[in-house]
Amino acid sequence: MRLSRSFLPTLKENPAEAQITSHRLMLRAGLIRQTAAGIYAWLPAGWRVLQNIAEIVRQEQNAVGAQELLMPTLQSAELWKRSGRYDAYGPEMLRIRDRHERDMLYGPTNEEMITDLFGQVIKSYKELPQVLYHIQWKFRDEVRPRFGVMRGREFYMKDAYSFDLDYDSSVDTYRRMMLAYLRTFQRLGVRAIPMLADTGPIGGELSHEFLILAPTGESGVFFDSALEEQDWLGQDVDIADRHSLEQFFTRMTSFYAATDEKHDTAAWAQVPAARQREGRGIEVGHIFHFGRKYTESMDITVSGPDGAPLFPEMGSYGIGVSRLVAAIIEASHDENGIIWPESVAPFRAVIINLKSGDSVCDAMCEKLYAAAPEHFLYDDRAERAGAKFADADLMGHPWQLIVGPRGAKDGKVEIKNRRTGERTEDTVEGALALVMKTPG
Repeated sequence: MRLSRSFLPTLKENPAEAQITSHRLMLRAGLIRQTAAGIYAWLPAGWRVLQNIAEIVRQEQNAVGAQELLMPTLQSAELWKRSGRYDAYGPEMLRIRDRHERDMLYGPTNEEMITDLFGQVIKSYKELPQVLYHIQWKFRDEVRPRFGVMRGREFYMKDAYSFDLDYDSSVDTYRRMMLAYLRTFQRLGVRAIPMLADTGPIGGELSHEFLILAPTGESGVFFDSALEEQDWLGQDVDIADRHSLEQFFTRMTSFYAATDEKHDTAAWAQVPAARQREGRGIEVGHIFHFGRKYTESMDITVSGPDGAPLFPEMGSYGIGVSRLVAAIIEASHDENGIIWPESVAPFRAVIINLKSGDSVCDAMCEKLYAAAPEHFLYDDRAERAGAKFADADLMGHPWQLIVGPRGAKDGKVEIKNRRTGERTEDTVEGALALVMKTPG
């Protein structure tokens, strides 16, 4: 994308309405614009980040056998009345009546709809397990939406739902999802700590939430620092083997981690003092096991091994894709702007032409840009160098490829790493090889 032709409106000053860092930087870097209270349009750069996050989430869901579908945002109230949640959910649910006087709602979650869809299709225990997910917009009518997309009313979310024959099988699925989540967050370039949590209005008994550490987090957190050192991508877990899953889960839960609501001071005292970490965290994912709560309330059965009907065991698994954008920024920024992990950045690099109109500089920039136009933002504007550097830091591109008359004459590109600030020089080919390396 050429910056001179892009829809990427950066701001020099902090917007007055933005109270936290991520909201300020998302507005200033041209990722979003507010259209109504708690509702945002995602501009091209912001949408690219959302898509990058969603694709990593999708890959890790598929890796543990989940199947993607797409459910509508509007739901019939009848589904929620069958489960008993229509009146119990509260004013956060946006209730709608269509022209035929039918009660509808803008879905805040999809347990009822997926359970009904499952019941229409799956009839026998031989067709279990089933894990279904989608990545879709949700709406919860927050009484005080604030902090930008961190607590907006409309949000983009991955929600998955599992159906298993019995309790033990459903716990296996829960553990597969736990592994998928840990690998997802590691690939996103963040450390999301899994912590025991309350189940809230979803219901159920087994529950973990995943929190990214940030000073603006809403929850107090206590955890063993050994959790931050784990390489979940490198761990050899056979997701088809119950014993292997149990070993993984036992290891993961052996490290203390809990929100302030679940904090156990006696267990905390057993963690070596050098490894005790306290702080605040932003919830970006939540997994629940809730058994037969919805299959029973909605009377959804399959025929069991003996031919008798049985209620499948269920779980649900959410990741806040749009919230993750803000949480990553809260955890990864400096005084100059965003510092994107390479795996989610809207562009791998920005090409900064320090002398637009100079034939040698222009030719080198065009050569760089032509190598991967889908991954590079080319700052070809007729702006002073200081403005270009400021915008590059603000937008947080992992790499800056800086082309000036002196270096270009010698066939050299200056390469700046946004995270470390380190600067090196290399040829066009060397710079491209460095920048286009697949993120770890």
